[in-house]
Amino acid sequence: MSKTIFYVSYQIDPEKREDFIESIKEYKNLIGTEGLLSYSLFEEKGGNNRFREVFEFESEEAFENFDDVGDERLSVLNRKLESLKIPKTTKSKTLHQIEL
Repeated sequence: MSKTIFYVSYQIDPEKREDFIESIKEYKNLIGTEGLLSYSLFEEKGGNNRFREVFEFESEEAFENFDDVGDERLSVLNRKLESLKIPKTTKSKTLHQIEL
């Protein structure tokens, strides 16, 4: 069983930075689910309010099931986080570990 890493990067409105950070803290507390090994938020060196969220899953199956997990508060929070992003700056990638 190989790990899967999913990351998403985007830029946020500088005026909404504090709201974004507080919302991400709450988001992190809500997303704990079976198969999610870790979740981290990074900001690109040099600032510009460009962030990357990194999710590490124990398997591709755990990653695929991740969107199925959630509650109403998580849905509301996801919509809020999307509203804080600058449109058309979001990019994502999914990586699957190669067993060596």
